[in-house]
Amino acid sequence: MVYVTEIAVPEIRGCLSSVLKILSQIGILISFSLGAYLNWHQLALVVAAAPVLLFLALLFIPETPSSLLLRGKEEEAADSLQWLRGPDADIRQELATIRTNILASKHYNDGQTGKFKALLSKRLTRPVLITCGLMFFQRFTGAHVFNFYAVPMFKKTFRMMNPHGGAIATSVVQLLASCLSGMLIDHVGRLPLLMISGVMMSIALAGFGSYAYYEDVFRNSTDLTHVEPGSYDWIPLLCVLTFTIAFSLGISPISSLLIGELFPLEYRSTGSALATSFSHLCGFVNVKTAADFQDHIGLYGLFWLYAGISVLCLLFV
Repeated sequence: MVYVTEIAVPEIRGCLSSVLKILSQIGILISFSLGAYLNWHQLALVVAAAPVLLFLALLFIPETPSSLLLRGKEEEAADSLQWLRGPDADIRQELATIRTNILASKHYNDGQTGKFKALLSKRLTRPVLITCGLMFFQRFTGAHVFNFYAVPMFKKTFRMMNPHGGAIATSVVQLLASCLSGMLIDHVGRLPLLMISGVMMSIALAGFGSYAYYEDVFRNSTDLTHVEPGSYDWIPLLCVLTFTIAFSLGISPISSLLIGELFPLEYRSTGSALATSFSHLCGFVNVKTAADFQDHIGLYGLFWLYAGISVLCLLFV
């Protein structure tokens, strides 16, 4: 995401960040589709090709002009910017602007402490809190639990519908929502999309938890032989699809995009490392503890908890 932020002009930066999410959703869709036919050993072997292809592609991509100028490599920075903008583009003004910004940043930070210590300074406190806060809410609102445990959860809430089909449908909707986010993010703005995302996620998660409660507590202890099996399968599916749209529309792309936009250039790599590491730590804790929470408070309690966290996310925004 930092690479995209540094190479993109501001007018299309948000759209390009959404492209990364779109490609990520395509990968999830492929994995869910293959998972319906392959066991996990076979699936792991197939998807292992992705990092190999990524490594080969990165061999042909230049370093960002900003990073090169920051290290004093003027000629390489010019070549990189020319490659990115095309052979016929006039890059002189843009290169001069990048150079001016870097010089101003260096002048401001003369005599400052190390980069990690500087993240605790007053200037960088808000970017750190905002990016890490959004990463926390991104991970603890249930999206990764849906991705990791989609099929087992659908088996518990669906009566007749194929759980693999539900997982694939969710992934398709997630892909379409990411495409919509790419079209809206630079026109509607970051904050409105985050607020819409928070409201929709809260409602969808509360609805899914309520249906799981109905299934677990009420329906299983009541004689409902007159009700056709699977007649209510559309309710949890609708809740999951609504959550998926909300998540992909707002907090998923924007939380990553803001890492590149809020941190000054000289601290962008350090800030990105901090926010990304915190994000993966939260993701690990969330996925690792989801099954334990489900055992103690039930599937409905787990998603009511996520709904409460989504409300806190809305207040945070």
